[in-house]
Amino acid sequence: MKYPKKLREEVAMRSQNFKLEGFLEGQGPVPCKIMLIGEAPGKTEIERAIPFCGLSGRELEKNLNDIGLFRKDLYITSTIRSRPYHLKQVIDKKTGQRVVKTPNRTPTKKEVLAHAPLLDWEIQHVNPELILALGNISLQRLLGDSFRITDCHGKLFKQPIQQLNQQKDGYEWTKKAYAVIPIFHPAAIFYNRKLVPEIEADWLKIKAILNKF
Repeated sequence: MKYPKKLREEVAMRSQNFKLEGFLEGQGPVPCKIMLIGEAPGKTEIERAIPFCGLSGRELEKNLNDIGLFRKDLYITSTIRSRPYHLKQVIDKKTGQRVVKTPNRTPTKKEVLAHAPLLDWEIQHVNPELILALGNISLQRLLGDSFRITDCHGKLFKQPIQQLNQQKDGYEWTKKAYAVIPIFHPAAIFYNRKLVPEIEADWLKIKAILNKF
């Protein structure tokens, strides 16, 4: 999705003091019945300009295909549109020289707040019937810090969501109620294979819910 120039400039200004790299637009049909909100683009996503195109993307596509969905069926974005990174000094094994690397990291709450105008704008224009919130970062951006993915994954919530307030320094609740289903981020299985059955069960729940829309 192409964002208004003024909106991109505003977010760039709000983000200027953070370690963020590149910019990746959300992708998919507009409007769209299903909106998927991830955490943040990684290095692979920034380089290829495709959301969820790395290892996590393969897992996501498998989950989607298992319930008869494809990328073309949903709008994909994330809480922030740039890659969060941190600086790490390591010794190059070939040269023995000290080099600086910039691995991916989880976005901070301040960074998520800085990008809030973009996500709010996307949600308004995509106008989804169902939002899939992947992981805690996305879940808490929408429903608040009291929510945890381990406690509410696979459940359907119909309620207002958080949007940037008028002072642009925090959140307020939308007047409109949205249908939101929190699910584990596809990368979660790389750290805990025991989550696979739960993730598969959650996607089957999503399929059943979609059949009712």
